[in-house]
Formats: sequence, C-alpha cells, structure tokens
Amino acid sequence: MLRRVAEGVLVHESAFIQSNTIVVQGHEGVLLIDPGITTGEMACLANDVRELGQPVVAGFSTHPDWDHVLWHPDFGDAPRYGMAIGAASMHELLAAPGWEARVASVLPPEQADEIPMELLGRITGLPSGTTEVPWDGPTVRVIEHRAHAAGHAALLIPERGVLVAGDMLSDILMPFLDLDAADPVGDYLDALQLIDGVADEVEVVIPGHGSVGRGAEIRERIARDRTYAVAARDGFDPDDPRVGPVATFGTDWLPGVNEWQLQRLAERRQSDVSPGRGPD
Repeated sequence: MLRRVAEGVLVHESAFIQSNTIVVQGHEGVLLIDPGITTGEMACLANDVRELGQPVVAGFSTHPDWDHVLWHPDFGDAPRYGMAIGAASMHELLAAPGWEARVASVLPPEQADEIPMELLGRITGLPSGTTEVPWDGPTVRVIEHRAHAAGHAALLIPERGVLVAGDMLSDILMPFLDLDAADPVGDYLDALQLIDGVADEVEVVIPGHGSVGRGAEIRERIARDRTYAVAARDGFDPDDPRVGPVATFGTDWLPGVNEWQLQRLAERRQSDVSPGRGPD
C-alpha cells in the first residue's frame, strides 16, 4: 500500500477521493500525516509502517476536516499535532453533546460504517508562531494559512524536497474555498503566495487528494488554483479542467459542488453592494 515518492517519504492513497496519507521516516520512528480513511485501510497502513521497522512517533493533521483528523489504535499513542486554531475547533466539537451525529451527517454514506470516530480529532495545537513540527526527524517546516479551512497548514520537508499541501494543489479537485471566512478568495490567494515562495525548494508535491506531482508541476498547480480563485472572485466561469468536459474524476458530483460554490460567491458579491448605490 505504501509507495515511496522521495527519500524517506512514502504515500498511501485511500479509495475515498484519492486521499493521501504521508509517512515521513525519522531517526527513531515515523511522522504520520493525515492518516485515513477506513478502519481497514488504517490497520493495513499500521502494518506497513511496522514492516518499515519503525514505530509512529508523531502525527500531524494539516487541517480540521474530518478526513484529516482520523487515527487508529494500531498507530499507538504518539502525540498528534495540528495548528492551534484547528485543534481548538476540534476540542470544541468533541465537547459538544451529540458530536458523533454531527460528524456522521457529513460522512460518505457508502463508507460511514467503516470510518472510525473513537480517536477522531484528538490533536494538540502547536503554539502560535511555531515554524517546525516537533519531532526527531528531518526538519518539517510549518506554513500556516487560512485557505480552505481555518487552521490549515502546508508542510515543507526541505531535506527531501517535499511539500505536503493539505487540501490544495490537487490535480482532481478545484479549490474548495472556506465560504464561512470573511475573505475566502483572498485567504486562498494569500496561501498560494506563501507556497509559491517556497516552490523553488520543492521537487515533489503531495496534495490531500489526488496524484503526487513532480518537478514543474508544483508551479503548474499553483497557477491552476490561482486562475480558478481569481475567476471565481471576479464572477467569471473559471473554465477549470478539473470540473470541465475533460475531467476524469468526480464527474457526477464535482460540477454541482463547483456551481454551488460559485453561486455562494455571487451571493456574497451581491450582498456587498449597497441598495440603490450606483457605480462610483
């Protein structure tokens, strides 16, 4: 199940929206990033990690969406990190009565019974300003931003030339904006600028969902996400190949999500126009 994509960096792809779990080998153990998705997949992943001869010594969730905060008992009780905002939102969720039903309502029905929730969301927030994941392994730099979700982070492993992008830079999904944010498109463009600033250090980009990209693909994916975000902001059809006629994934549901997202943005623009106000 594990596929090596760079020295000391391996990836497991789930059947659910091509979700990627990342394993980074350290000195005494591995860092497990965004493990998922089903109980069976994670049990198999735990076995594959054991075959590497190293225990799980740390975990990291790139953001607080349910499919990025999962865990399995076979991974052990290593500390699980995330950004402070994401950890706080998880703690708030888990403290609320009936949180299981809330999470269950957004799970894919065909896989809901296979997704373990017992250890969901039990992450420790890294202090504001933290620049590296605390673990005994290659430096993993934290690039915190607010694109897609508050408490989101990309992870750069300079020594391995790897960027773990979280839910950005996918070759199969257009940008999913945080439509509850004050400036969802601005947040996304700011995050892309941060990632663009380290792109020269990247040889391999691993999105949360989709295929691993190599070489010049990092720049191409940044440009594609930026084109979508700018078009969506300005009220134009992004004409994005990931949701167009040539799309090869999610053709039965992604166009609908795209249309809904664009409609929400159009409604926001309309609400920002004062009644009766003409052009300046």
